[in-house]
Amino acid sequence: MGSQPPASRAALEPLATLDPAALAGVPASSPLTVRAAALSAHLLYLGTGGGKLLLFSLQDPSNPEFLRLLPIGATIPVSAILPLPSVARLLVHADGLLLLADPLLTRPVRRLGSLRNVAAVAARRASADPGSPSCSIAVSVGKKLLRVDLTLQDGDELDVQTREIAAVEGVKALAWVDDSVFVATATGYSLFSSIAGHGVAIFTLPESSGRPRVRPLSGGDEVMLLVDNVGVVVDRFGQPVGSSLVFNTTPDCIAEVFPYVIVAGDSKVDVYRRRNGAHLQTIPVARTGQGVLIVASDDDGIGTELVVIATAYKVFCYHKVSTVEQIKASLRRKNYKEAISLLEEFETDGEISKDMISFVHAQLGFLLFFDLRFEDAVNHFLLSETMQPSEIFPFIMRDPNRWSDLVPRKRYWGLHPPPKPLEEVIDDGLVIVQQALFLKKAGVDTVVDEDFLSNPPSRTDLLELAIRNIIRYLCASRVKNLSSLEMEGVDTFLMYLYRALDLVDDMERLASSQNSCVVDELESLLDDSGHLRTLAFLYGSKGMRSKALAIWRILARNYIAGLWKDQSENGSCGTSVDKRSEEIAAREAAKILKTSSDEDLVLEHLGWVADIDQELAIAVLTSEMRENQLSPEKVVAAVDTEKVVIHQRYLQWLIEDQGCDDPHYHTSYALSLAKSAIEAVHMESKYRGKGDREIDSDAQFIYLLREKLQLFLQASDLYDPEDVLDVIAESELWLEKAILYRKMGQENIVLQILALKLEDSEAAEQYCAEIGRDDAYIQLLGLYLDPQNGKEPMFTAAVRLLHNHGESLDPMQVLEICLFSWHQIQFYEC
Repeated sequence: MGSQPPASRAALEPLATLDPAALAGVPASSPLTVRAAALSAHLLYLGTGGGKLLLFSLQDPSNPEFLRLLPIGATIPVSAILPLPSVARLLVHADGLLLLADPLLTRPVRRLGSLRNVAAVAARRASADPGSPSCSIAVSVGKKLLRVDLTLQDGDELDVQTREIAAVEGVKALAWVDDSVFVATATGYSLFSSIAGHGVAIFTLPESSGRPRVRPLSGGDEVMLLVDNVGVVVDRFGQPVGSSLVFNTTPDCIAEVFPYVIVAGDSKVDVYRRRNGAHLQTIPVARTGQGVLIVASDDDGIGTELVVIATAYKVFCYHKVSTVEQIKASLRRKNYKEAISLLEEFETDGEISKDMISFVHAQLGFLLFFDLRFEDAVNHFLLSETMQPSEIFPFIMRDPNRWSDLVPRKRYWGLHPPPKPLEEVIDDGLVIVQQALFLKKAGVDTVVDEDFLSNPPSRTDLLELAIRNIIRYLCASRVKNLSSLEMEGVDTFLMYLYRALDLVDDMERLASSQNSCVVDELESLLDDSGHLRTLAFLYGSKGMRSKALAIWRILARNYIAGLWKDQSENGSCGTSVDKRSEEIAAREAAKILKTSSDEDLVLEHLGWVADIDQELAIAVLTSEMRENQLSPEKVVAAVDTEKVVIHQRYLQWLIEDQGCDDPHYHTSYALSLAKSAIEAVHMESKYRGKGDREIDSDAQFIYLLREKLQLFLQASDLYDPEDVLDVIAESELWLEKAILYRKMGQENIVLQILALKLEDSEAAEQYCAEIGRDDAYIQLLGLYLDPQNGKEPMFTAAVRLLHNHGESLDPMQVLEICLFSWHQIQFYEC
C-alpha cells in the first residue's frame, strides 16, 4: 500500500554549528573572517582574512573543541590550507607566500623557501607508500611551474628540493595526480609531466567562462575540471571518463565525500552522486558578510565521513549519512522506489556488504508484505540470501507449533509489525485502505498506494494472491541447503497452502515425490477434506505402505466420477485420463507392492489388484525391485486358482528367470499349461462357426499356447511326465504326448504317435535315428505296412524309409514284414 511521494534525499546531516570567534575567545571588536578551511583526520583548520590559523578538534563531531589559535601575520590573509601528514606539516598559502606549520600549531610558522607571488599550489596525490616520510607539491610562481620535494629527516627537520617543471603563465589552479600536473588558466586546461616537464593542452575554455577550478577525486586516478557549471571528469592522462556532472550553479568551492561530490555557491550547498551526477540534496546556507562559501573535506576522500561548510563567520559540521540510514529513512517514508534505487547504487559502488543487501531485501519484503503487495514482497524475499524460510512460517500457522523455535526473533529495524497469520495481515491492511479512502474524501493525503484507493481489492482475491506468492517462495526455498527441521516446515506448509487453494495436481506431485512433509500434521487435513489420493501418495513416499495400500483399495471400490487425475509419463501433472478409477488405483498400489518384501502385505492386496489387472498382479509377483523375493510356496498358495494366467506367468518367471529347480513347481507349470491347452482346443472346436478373423485369432492363440507347452516339456527334465500324461490322456495333444512318452522311454508309443497319429514320417525316421538301433526302423516299417493299425498301408512312407535306410536293414526282416503285411491285406480283402 506504500505510496511513492517525492522526498528529499538526505546524504548529509548536520552535526554541529561553530562560532569560531566565540570558541577561540576573540573579542567582538576584532572579528574573524573565515577564508579557508581544511580537514585532516579529526582536526579542522580554519584560515582567516586577518592572518590567523585556528585549530579545532572534531573527535566528537557533534561537540567541536577549540584547541589553538596561531597568528601568521596581521596583513597576511589565508587563501588555502593543505595538510601534509606524511611530513607532519601544514602548508598554508597566504598572500602569495607558502608557510609551514606543525599539525597542532604549537610552533610559529616558517616560510617555505624564498617563494613569493605564489598563484596556486597543489600537493601530489599518488599511490605511494603511505608510510613514506616525504611528499611533493606543485607551485605556480610567476611564469614558472615548480616541483618542491619535502623529506622529513631526523630531528623533525625538512629537506627541501626545488626544480622547475615548465614555463606556464596565468595559472589559476593546480592539481597533481600521480605524475600528471593539471594546470588551469583563464584560457583552458593543460597537463604537464612532473618528470619530463613536457605539457599538452587538454581543452580550451570559452571566452565567457567563469573561474576555472580543478579538483582531484578520491581513488587517485581521476580529476574534475570545471567549465562554468559542468564538471568534466578525466583520467590522469587527461582523457574524459564517464559522464560529466552538471551542477545547478557555478561552484565557488568543490569537495568530495565518496561517493558524493559537494559544491558550494549561491548561498547553498548541493550534493551530487559522483557515479551518475544525480542531484541528491540541497543545503541552504544563510550568509552574512563578504566572502565565498567554503566546503571542505578530508582530501583522502575514501573513508571520510565529515564535511565542513564555512561562511565568513560561521562553520557548519555535516556528517555523511550512512548507506543503511539512508535506506532506512526511505523505508520509514514508505518510499520503496527510492530505497530500491539506493540499494542498487550502493551495491554497484561496493558501499554495502552482501549480508546487508540481503537484510535490506528481507526488510523491504516484509514492509511490502504488510502493505498487501505480496508479489513484490516475495520478489525481495527471493533476493535475500540470508533470509530463512522459517521467517514465513508465522504467516501460515499460529504459534506455538513444532517450528516456532526456528523463527528468528527479528523486527528488521522495527519498521513493521511482528509476523501474524495471513488472514489477519489482510484484514488489518484492508482496514487501513478503508481509512485512507475516508481521509482522501476529506482531502487528507495518505501513504496508501493510489492503485489500492482507486480499485480496492477483495479479501478473497488478496488471500489467494498472498497464498500463491508464499507458495512461490517456499518452492524456491526447497533448493536451499536447509536443516531437516526447516525442510519439514517448508514442505508441510506447502501442502497446507496447496490445500487452501485446492491445487490437487500440486498436492499430489509434492506428496508422490521425495518430500519432508510431516505426516502427523497432514493426515487429518487431507482425510477430512477428502484428498485421499494425496494422502495415499504421502503415505507411500514415507514408506507407510500398509496405510497407502488401504487407501488405494478404498479408492478402487468407491470412486466418484470426475475427481481422478493422472500423471503422464513425462512427469507433468493434471492431465485427465480416460481410464477406470480402479485401474489407476491398482497401478499406484502395484508401484508400492513391487518394492515391498513384506509377504503378508503383498499377498493381502494381490487379490484386488489381480481382479482389476492381472498384468499388474504378475508384475508385482515377478518384481525384482524388492530386496528379498517372496516365498514361492506362499505365492502359489495365495493366487486364486481361477487366475490361471497369473499362476502360469509366476511359475514361468520362477523357473526361467529365477532358476528354480524344484520338481514340484516344474510339474505344476507343465500341468497348468497342459490344462490350458486342452481348454483352448476344446473351446476352439466348440465355436467353429465364428468369422474368419475370429478363427485366425483363436488359432494363433492356440498355436502359441501349445508351442509354449511343447517347448517346456522338451526343455525341462524336472517335471513328472506321468502326471502330465494323466491330464492330456484323452486329448488330441499328440505331439505333447509324444514328447512325454519320449521322456518316459516309451519308444514304441512315440513311433506310433509320430507315424500313425501325426503321420509325420520324417519326424518318425528322425526319432529312429536318435534311438540308434536298426530294429527301430524295422519297427517303423511294420507300423507303416500293418493294416491292423486301422489305416490304409502307408506304402509311400515305407518306400521312402527303405530308400533312405534299406542298406542298413536285415533283408530277411524286411521281406518277412512285407510278406506278413501282404498276407494281412489279402486276408482283410477276402
